[in-house]
Amino acid sequence: MAKTAHARPLAAATRPVRLGPQDVIVTHRPDGSIHLTAPQPLGAYPNKLTERLQYWADVAPGRIFLAQRDATGGWRTVSYAQALAYARVIGQALLKRNLSAERPIAILSGNDIEHALLALGALYVGIPHAPISPAYSLISGDFGRLRTIFELITPGLVFAADGHAFARAIDAVVLPDVEVTVVRHPLHHRPTTAFADLLTQTPSAAVDAAHDAVGPDTIAKFLFTSGSTGTPKCVINTQRMWCANQVMLQQSLAYFSDEPPVIVDWAPWHHTAGGNHDVGLVLFNGGTFYIDEGKPMPGAIEETVRNLREIAPTWYFTVPKGFEMLLPYLRSDAELRRNFFSRVKLLWFAGAGIAQHVFDEIQEFAVQSCGDQILFLTGFGSTETAPFALARTWQSENAANMGLPAAGMDLKLVPSKGKLEARVRGPNITPGYWRQPEITAQAFDEEGFYRLGDTFKFADPNDPRQGLLFDGRIAEDYKLSTGTWVSVGPLRARFIDHFAPYVRDVVFAGP
Repeated sequence: MAKTAHARPLAAATRPVRLGPQDVIVTHRPDGSIHLTAPQPLGAYPNKLTERLQYWADVAPGRIFLAQRDATGGWRTVSYAQALAYARVIGQALLKRNLSAERPIAILSGNDIEHALLALGALYVGIPHAPISPAYSLISGDFGRLRTIFELITPGLVFAADGHAFARAIDAVVLPDVEVTVVRHPLHHRPTTAFADLLTQTPSAAVDAAHDAVGPDTIAKFLFTSGSTGTPKCVINTQRMWCANQVMLQQSLAYFSDEPPVIVDWAPWHHTAGGNHDVGLVLFNGGTFYIDEGKPMPGAIEETVRNLREIAPTWYFTVPKGFEMLLPYLRSDAELRRNFFSRVKLLWFAGAGIAQHVFDEIQEFAVQSCGDQILFLTGFGSTETAPFALARTWQSENAANMGLPAAGMDLKLVPSKGKLEARVRGPNITPGYWRQPEITAQAFDEEGFYRLGDTFKFADPNDPRQGLLFDGRIAEDYKLSTGTWVSVGPLRARFIDHFAPYVRDVVFAGP
């Protein structure tokens, strides 16, 4: 049974929002492992995400699905009915190109409407696409990581919004016989297809047949891990993973079923948080996605602020750095504060631990601006979990509290080096890494649990319902010559909090 959240009384009451229950079933096994599952079962989920596109195109055809600033500064929009029509037209064009999992679509550029429409067309007819970090094309000097990715997935079609911007990368990595399509600035030294040409097709019965053939095991996309600890791994994302994960998310954030979410979002679509979680929650629940071309960095955060002055989200997500960079604008701009907090029901952070002083100050601004506390929640997951795995659906004084397993998840905590290593199993878990069987085998234990590589501890050992605290990544921790383990994740958060606001980040190095 869903609950309406009312946090502990502080300066103001919490804005009511319908959320999933705060509950868990805990089982202690003889081998020392601890299993945690949600008591509520996972609801039914569709065979493919495009069923939701069809549904909303029928129920709310004129509702804005996607919006992006145009050259005049206004909003260019695509409705649900238009998105479905584009998906079918693009799907027809893609079917003619003999694309498949063996010859997928590689997307080099970032978030924009054409990127979204191309991905929808591919999803509609069952052709995987691979969004790739633009940095591998625009910043890299030797294109080493991009070349490795292309050798692994062997794309049959390459998309880039701007031909000029990506020309060097395309010349260096894309084979001469691979088709390239761009929105603007076609390449002059090789044949280039204009994106507009993909929109000239007339959908045939083959499009409907291809859509009918898409099922839970169909590969929706390939996503690459960050590669911060080595070569990026190619994570297979199936339709089952994505669809099951959206129902997990909907059961935790139940108000999405009551009011379609409106979001202003910059999170890159080559990451699972932006491309799966955020795009998915809007499409699945019939919401509206305003593409934010800002970023949480100097010279780019201003665009985010501009958008948030104009568009009032009902759910707002950013990384901890994003909330930190919003703070000076929230302090100085009453109009921004009023609009931003006017109808937002939840604030959500992920990707790293948030500094406690940032967490607290955002809450203070909410009370000052709208008279309500706004729940500031988070969750935990990975590229391999699609990504939603844990969710905290209640207010917590500790920003490191990641919550409890979502419905349908089986979380196993295994004793390891004095900590509890987390492993997960469920319909949202990847079947493995594309064309990397050895890495796939190492990623799963003997019971089929995916090894997250992270550790947790109970917020209250006597009451598991109070959630799990992130306790660091196994690969980051190291041992001193005294034999003492340094747990980098929690130590970083404590260090920043202790020296706030004078320290913004810290790096710990060990042998």
